[in-house]
Amino acid sequence: METGFVIAKDIYWVGKIDKREVPFHRLLLTKGTTYNSYLLKTGKPTVIDTVDMEFGREYAERLAELIDPLDIQYIVINHTEPDHSGGLAALASKAVNATIVCTEIAVPEIQQMYKLQHRNFLIVKDGDQLDIGGKTLLFKETPYLHTEETMITYCIEDKILFPCDIFSTHVAAEHLFADEAGFDITEDYIGYYQAIIHPHRRYVRTLIEAVKDLKIDMIAPSHGFVLRHDIAKYIDLYATLSSETTEGKKVAIVYVTLKNNTKKMAHILRDSFLENGIEVELWDADKADEEDILNSIAAADAVFIGSSTKYADMTGNLEIILRKLKTLNLDGKLAAAFGSYGWSGEAIEVVQDYLNGTNMTVQSTSHVIKTTGMTHVEFPIRIRFSPKEEEQIRKIRNAAEFVSDLLLSAI
Repeated sequence: METGFVIAKDIYWVGKIDKREVPFHRLLLTKGTTYNSYLLKTGKPTVIDTVDMEFGREYAERLAELIDPLDIQYIVINHTEPDHSGGLAALASKAVNATIVCTEIAVPEIQQMYKLQHRNFLIVKDGDQLDIGGKTLLFKETPYLHTEETMITYCIEDKILFPCDIFSTHVAAEHLFADEAGFDITEDYIGYYQAIIHPHRRYVRTLIEAVKDLKIDMIAPSHGFVLRHDIAKYIDLYATLSSETTEGKKVAIVYVTLKNNTKKMAHILRDSFLENGIEVELWDADKADEEDILNSIAAADAVFIGSSTKYADMTGNLEIILRKLKTLNLDGKLAAAFGSYGWSGEAIEVVQDYLNGTNMTVQSTSHVIKTTGMTHVEFPIRIRFSPKEEEQIRKIRNAAEFVSDLLLSAI
C-alpha cells in the first residue's frame, strides 16, 4: 500500500506500515501495526495526525511527493502520544505555514516535545467546527481515551470519523480496509480494546455520547484497519466491552482520625463508591468492634484503610487491625491506603507497608502509571490538612473511581 492511497474524495492515507514485532506499552505487537495519517486535499489542505517519531523524516519526505508542504494550512493532532504526533517535528519544519489544531491541554505538550513554542496553534473545544475549504471538520473532546488531551475529528461532508487510537487494531495492514483484509478482524479489534482502551473504560461513555448523533460511514483510526462496513457493530462492541457488572460488589473503608480530616476523606470515598453502585461499609477503628471490622474486610472486594498522622505514626487502634490482616486470606481483594496529614504524613506510608504485607493487590501510583498511563490517579491518597479544595476532593474521587472501574469491569 503506497502513500497516497485514496480512502474518499480528496482524502488520502499517508501513513506507515510497520511489519516488525513492535514493542508497545510493554506489549509485543506480533502482527506489527500501522501508523495512519490522513491528508485532506481541500481548499485549505489539512493533515490529520502523523506517524511514529521513528519514521518522521521518511513521512515528511513522502508526504511532500503529494503536496507542497508550504500549501498545508492545518495539522490536526488528536492525541499527543509520539506514535501519532511523532512526525510533527519533521512535518512542521517543512509546513511552516500550517496552524496546529488540538485541545488546550495538548498545546504545552506539543510545544515541549517538538520545540514548537513559536508556532501558531488553534485550540478547539468540544463541538467546535473548522472550515478547511470544501470540507468541515467537527471536533469532539474524548479525554482519557487514552490520555487527557485526546479528541476525535469528524468530517461532516464525508461522514468520516478520525478517532486516533479509538477503534484501532494493531495489524500491519497490507489492505487498509477491514473488509478487504481476507479475515475477520474482530479478534484483533477486541484485543486492541482490551490492551489500550479498557483501563480507561469509564470514559468510553463519553465517546459513545460523542458519536451517538453522528452519521458515520467510515472510521479512519490511527492504527490498523479503516472501517467502512458494519460501523454500528464496531461501536457497539466498545459499548458492550465497557459495560459494568455491579452485582454484589463491596468496599470496606476503615479509618482513624484526629481532627476529622481523615474522616472527611473516608466519607468522600464512601460517597464516590455509592455513586458507582457499590456497597460500602464504613468503620471508625476507634469506635467500632474489632471483630466486626475484620469480618467486613473479609467480606469486601476492596479495602481502603486510612489514618491521620501524629508524631510520624498512626493513631488510635488502627495498628491492631492492621497486624491481624496478615492472618487473613485476602487473596483477590484490592487495597489502598489514605490519610490526612499536616507535615510529612508518615502514617499513610506505614499503612501502605502493612497492606503490602498482605496478599491483597495493593494500589500504588507506580502500578497505575505502568498499567494504564494515567497520571491523575494517585495511591496512597495523601491530603494535607482538610480536603476542602476542589483539587483535593477530585484526587480522592479519582482514586475511588479507578478502583470502582476495576471492581465493575465486565471482562
